Amino acid sequence: MLEKMREGATGIFAKVVLGVVILSFVFAGVGGYINSGSNNPAVIVNGEEITDLVVERAYQNERSRMEAQLGDFFSQLASNPEYLSNFRKQIVDRLVSEKLLDQYSTDTGIRVSSRELKQAILSMPTFQLGGNFDNERYQQVLRQAGLKPHEFRDIMRGDLTRRQVSDAILTSAFTLPTEAGKAVKLEKQTRDARFIRFSSVLFKSGIDISDDERKAYYRNNILEFDTEEKVKVEFIELNVEDIIPTIELSKEDIDTYYQENLDSFSVEEKRRVSHILIEFGEDEAAAEGQIVGLLDIARTGADFAALARDNSADTFSAENGGDLDWIERGQMDPAFEETAYALENVGDMSGIVKTEFGFHIIKLTDFKAETVPDLADVKDEITTTLQQDLALEQFYELQTRMSEVAFEMPDAVFDVAEAVEQEVKTSALFSRSGAPAPLNNPAVLNQIFSEDAIQEKINSDLISLGSEHVVVVRVMEHEPRRTQSIDEVSAQIDDALTQDKSIEAAVAWGNNLLGSLNSGESIDEQIQARELKWDLREKVARRGSDLPSEISTALFKLSPELKYEVVKLAGGDIALLELQQVNQLETLDDAEVESAAQRLAMQRAGVSYQNMLDALKEKADIQYTSSN
Repeated sequence: MLEKMREGATGIFAKVVLGVVILSFVFAGVGGYINSGSNNPAVIVNGEEITDLVVERAYQNERSRMEAQLGDFFSQLASNPEYLSNFRKQIVDRLVSEKLLDQYSTDTGIRVSSRELKQAILSMPTFQLGGNFDNERYQQVLRQAGLKPHEFRDIMRGDLTRRQVSDAILTSAFTLPTEAGKAVKLEKQTRDARFIRFSSVLFKSGIDISDDERKAYYRNNILEFDTEEKVKVEFIELNVEDIIPTIELSKEDIDTYYQENLDSFSVEEKRRVSHILIEFGEDEAAAEGQIVGLLDIARTGADFAALARDNSADTFSAENGGDLDWIERGQMDPAFEETAYALENVGDMSGIVKTEFGFHIIKLTDFKAETVPDLADVKDEITTTLQQDLALEQFYELQTRMSEVAFEMPDAVFDVAEAVEQEVKTSALFSRSGAPAPLNNPAVLNQIFSEDAIQEKINSDLISLGSEHVVVVRVMEHEPRRTQSIDEVSAQIDDALTQDKSIEAAVAWGNNLLGSLNSGESIDEQIQARELKWDLREKVARRGSDLPSEISTALFKLSPELKYEVVKLAGGDIALLELQQVNQLETLDDAEVESAAQRLAMQRAGVSYQNMLDALKEKADIQYTSSN
């Protein structure tokens, strides 16, 4: 009740805003497909067009949603043209799938009645106030989304129809209890094992690399020896954070700011009140009579807290004798607040106050007067604020000057640096993937690795690196991508071939040990000669083991009949693995079996749904008529 009262004045507005946000995500999927008008077809699905404009709107809506969700990380992804191309293709594929589902629904006679559509809209929380559909709010939200009611109904009808198709598949999948039980047993199964781990480094000695091997490796892996394109740049960085420490303030500056902003430092008066609430119910007159009676009793000196506990409809505060804790202006219903702040002394009690929640009696139980801190208490805060404000002013002036000079004198950054009193910084040669800070920014990299920047070697535009942080860059040197000669990379090739051959030798040695074990022979002497030993592990689980993932995966592929395996590990190590025992789960937990049944059913449903889409696409006549 307290929260409802405090949100009374602004709750409706907040909910409307939230509703628009929620609907924007709904419309991101389908709302952009309307009003396409006459437009060139991007895709033709069984004779029905999906226009370029439909694709572009769906793409922009989904991109906006991803930017809101992922922020700067999506901006980094979007700087990659290949990623954006795949992103757009996914949007087109989704539109094609939706069109195929619409056509399938039409062919099979699947429909959504007007009554079902109406009920779906009426039940959407976005369009409700107080749990009931509100037509004015419905119209307002649609206007803000740029939709007419019939357009939104068409969107909803299509979405509900497609959902009927998917639900028919998703809800038809099932898993038998015996299948689920077997799955749980397999999932919970553990294994006892032992293994010998050895490094390929042990087998490096004596390995020789011939010229023919070196040349063959070079030919077969020629792309590995391509260098990355690199640039060397000079740049000027302007950051408000670097300006702040340089701002000097006088005592007069701080005193003046304090006097002019006393209100912002003041701590507003707070009041602690208790109340008794009687809700209107179905008979407002009866409620008013009840509150009048309680007020008469309270005025006789009766225990207010006891009256609240026994009678107040605000059950949360009633448990505490009606106490609402400390309140400030702007938190409560206006009528409630006006009365509470009109009470002059602790212990004073109001008359009857009517709000949208019902009838109240309010009692003042404590108050804290408005306080104004001394200058000494807020001096640091004022200093920080003034320095930031003045630094921002200086930053924007310098930023404007920096942009002007960079454009007027494009052949060097020294004039720019002199104009804004910043140093010129020079980088070493670097590639896109190895750019130093602050140049490791997609916006910067896109500029300095552009053809114009490399060929013309002039100052870039002002590039934003974030909030109040900019840079101007000029390419000084450029090293194009090239294929290194075999002489340049011979040492690299020798290292790679040596590594490969040592791993082959290690695997061969491991296979020899495996052969001996399969023949029933002891390998103790051989492993002792290399100072190796078995590592024993009991009850290794399928997941969550501290073993290397390669060993865990191989272990659960072995059987009592085939219990040895040589396993390659990351980094060049090898392991000889032996399965010693399989430990089965003795008893099944009904809850785990039920959970497994649901999980397996969902997996099967997902596969069935995708198979249906694939089948529709395979039979369909789909023509892609544009770059989308």
